Amino acid sequence: MAGIEDIKNAAEKAAGKVKEAVGNTTDNDRLKTEGQTDQAKASAKQGVTDVKDAAHGVADSFKSENK
Repeated sequence: MAGIEDIKNAAEKAAGKVKEAVGNTTDNDRLKTEGQTDQAKASAKQGVTDVKDAAHGVADSFKSENK
């Protein structure tokens, strides 16, 4: 279910933004970097989810044409 994955990825990205903001506020470079890394991971996961969704859409369109 892409919807659930979208929500998980958005939550992970939001958590990364919070970590980055806390790292900026407290001058904690490690926490700032962790937050940026978490955001990048979430974006990459979302990209994979988007590709899967597109592939399913193409497959569904072929199924519809062949009925």
